[in-house]
Amino acid sequence: MNLTKVRRWIHFGLVILSLSASSTVAAQLSKEHGDRLERKIDEIAKNAAMEVVRSKRTPMSELEINSYLNFNVRDKIPRGLTNPQISLNGNGALSGRVLVDIDEFKRHRASGGLMDPLSYISGQVPVTARGVLRAQEGKGRFQLVSAEILGVPLPKPILQELVAYFSRTPENPNGINMDAPFNLPAKIREVVVNPREAVVVQ
Repeated sequence: MNLTKVRRWIHFGLVILSLSASSTVAAQLSKEHGDRLERKIDEIAKNAAMEVVRSKRTPMSELEINSYLNFNVRDKIPRGLTNPQISLNGNGALSGRVLVDIDEFKRHRASGGLMDPLSYISGQVPVTARGVLRAQEGKGRFQLVSAEILGVPLPKPILQELVAYFSRTPENPNGINMDAPFNLPAKIREVVVNPREAVVVQ
């Protein structure tokens, strides 16, 4: 997997985690912290490209991750999503928040009728979620715990619709299934989520 693909996979995965997972570090975000994470991602990709991948642990702080999302890959985030934030809570637990343009989403979706909570919402609204990421032996899986929109509980099927819509690509037109396991890129064997830090293990 080349460097460009690794970068694309990691930044896309972070955005989707922020949608399917509220940070307190917004005032401290900086391009400098985002660049630091970008250099770490480059080193992960270079290590993965070696004939013999050396054992390597790469820590990524919550501040670096959120800076990277809001500075380095801001222009590559799917249209309709803004201000993604991820909080790393430890023992695999994380939470995420992102502003979602509900009108953009509804333009491509049939109405669910009077019982559809999105029928009563428009404009950019915050979607927050909490869950647990388990990533071991080269495989990852995310388990949703709860989600909210404007502070109101959001049913998992509707969150899945949002995730699927905003994660569509030409290679995967149906988007991501939150419940499906996935392969970790760049010879990554494990991702450990600690409080305020994730450690990538190759």
